[in-house]
Amino acid sequence: MRDHGALARAVVCVPARNEAGTLPRLIRSLDAQAGAGPDAPLRVVVLANNCTDDTVPILSAIAREGSCAKLRLRVVEARIAPPDAHVGTARRMALEAGVVWLREEGVEDGVLLSTDADAVAPTDWALANLRALDGADLVGGRLVIDPEIERPDAALSDLHARIERYWSGVRALEDILDPPSHDPAPRHGDHVAASLALRVDLYESVGGLPAIACGEDNALVSRVRRVGGRVRHCPAVSIGVSDRATGRVEGGMATEMLRRARIAEGQGSYRLPPAAHWRALIERRRDWRLAWETGPDWPAALRRLGIAEGTIDAMAAEIAAEPCSNAIAFVERLAARIGEPGPEPEAQPLDDVLSDLETLRRELGAQRADGAAMAPAA
Repeated sequence: MRDHGALARAVVCVPARNEAGTLPRLIRSLDAQAGAGPDAPLRVVVLANNCTDDTVPILSAIAREGSCAKLRLRVVEARIAPPDAHVGTARRMALEAGVVWLREEGVEDGVLLSTDADAVAPTDWALANLRALDGADLVGGRLVIDPEIERPDAALSDLHARIERYWSGVRALEDILDPPSHDPAPRHGDHVAASLALRVDLYESVGGLPAIACGEDNALVSRVRRVGGRVRHCPAVSIGVSDRATGRVEGGMATEMLRRARIAEGQGSYRLPPAAHWRALIERRRDWRLAWETGPDWPAALRRLGIAEGTIDAMAAEIAAEPCSNAIAFVERLAARIGEPGPEPEAQPLDDVLSDLETLRRELGAQRADGAAMAPAA
């Protein structure tokens, strides 16, 4: 992808409610994006919903004074009534406003960039997303925790690091058992609304972002995978996110930050599923992928895996009505029908599961090395 003029096909979409204290920082970071300039400004649309503070006046002043000359800033004010007054509705409206803007200007192959009002974008964020989209259908950016205080608590920083090690360990298992060809290592594991990128045509074809109160970003990713979309976790794409423990969404990022802060203070232990859970999940999805790759014999392959006949019949009927484009779509649809493998695993202390993951990684790595050594020479 040529970077010159690339941002002309993009729009950054931001929902904001009472973010007068944080939004200017995001706007400044977007104004500093590589590839943006007075002759090639970056579009930014802010959906200011139910604001009772100075969010809108501050944005109006920025636009009027021209202090962010590398941006084209559009502010859309909205009043959202209950029960729809939540982030899912606001984010969907922000993305739809971005679609409208690109359509108005006749942009072909337009791209939506989603982020949050309290995020901070590195200078290469927009271009890195566009580059990553060259080989993907949706790009998730890595979340980098940006402490609100100058000197973050050492215990909390250590907890953040150990949790990241855990998820890196889960991805290491995937790389051994079923490495995704469209999302090669090194990769991160984040695909949340603070940093998502996808083309307008795909966004509209899957019905847009579900307007639900929590988890709207993961629901959009699931819709993309259901049609066979390749989700890329490119290490070159990252976004700074706040560690504030007071947020807009119960169960969102702020809830997780509050949980971590309390544990860092000694209030309980951080627990996560054991390695065996992830091994079973990865191997199950691998087996389903291989079943699909047998071609028309996939129902027989599923029977050999012990899948119920009723589930196989339902999948066959669904695929007849809406064909699967690839194994990604097949696995996503089958997972939606079957659900989680067995009962919910009992979460275990973080240090225990870290050791568990490393032990399993070493065992699987050794088995793979032994298998390669025993394979006959070509």
